Amino acid sequence: MTAPTLRPGQTLVVASHNEGKVREIRALLAPFGLDVVSAGELGLPEPEETEDSYAGNARLKAVAAATASGHPALSDDSGIDVTSLGGRPGIHAARWAEDENGERDFGRAMTRVQEELGDSEDRSARFVCALCLAFPDGSSTVYEGKCEGRIVWPPRGERGFGYDPIFVMDGDTQTFAEIDPAEKHAKSHRAAAFARFLADQFPDSRNADAPRT
Repeated sequence: MTAPTLRPGQTLVVASHNEGKVREIRALLAPFGLDVVSAGELGLPEPEETEDSYAGNARLKAVAAATASGHPALSDDSGIDVTSLGGRPGIHAARWAEDENGERDFGRAMTRVQEELGDSEDRSARFVCALCLAFPDGSSTVYEGKCEGRIVWPPRGERGFGYDPIFVMDGDTQTFAEIDPAEKHAKSHRAAAFARFLADQFPDSRNADAPRT
C-alpha cells in the first residue's frame, strides 16, 4: 500500500509546546500551503519522552499527536551533543534547563554546559534534529539532520532560542542567536532534516539525498 503524503491545504499538527521551535517550523513550512497548528494550540498533552534516541522520541511525539488530533503530525526532537561531555546533554537538552518545578530556563542550561566543560580545550559540539511525520493510520517516517560547530562563552545574541546563544556553526563567527533567522533556517540541523522531509513529501520543491528510517 502506498504511504500517505501531505497535500496543500491539509491541516498539519506541529507536535510541540515549545513556541520557539513551533515558530521556526512554521516558517520552514510556510511555502507549502499547509494549515499549520501546534499541539499547544490544540490543548494536546505532551507525552513523556521515554526513548533513548532523537528518532525514538520524535516518533513517540508525532504518533501521539496524530492519534489524538486525527490529523498528520510533525514532531521534532533535537538537542546538542557536546564532545567533551560525552555527547551530553544530547536528548536531555531540555531537561538540563528545568528547575525543580519543571520550568525551563535555558540560561541555567547553558551555564551548566560551560561549568562542566571547564578548561577543556575541545569545545566541539553538534546540533542534532530528528523530524517525524506521522499519520492517524499509525504510519510514520523519520528524517534526521545535524550541523557541526563549537561552544562559545559568554552567550551572544537575542534572535535564537535554547542553546543558540552559545553555538557557532563551523565556518561562522556568529552564534545561531546572532545570525538572521532566515540564514539559520537555511543551514541549521533542522534545515538539514527538513531538506530530507521536503524531498520525500514535496519532491518538486528541492532535491536532497534523503535517507529514511
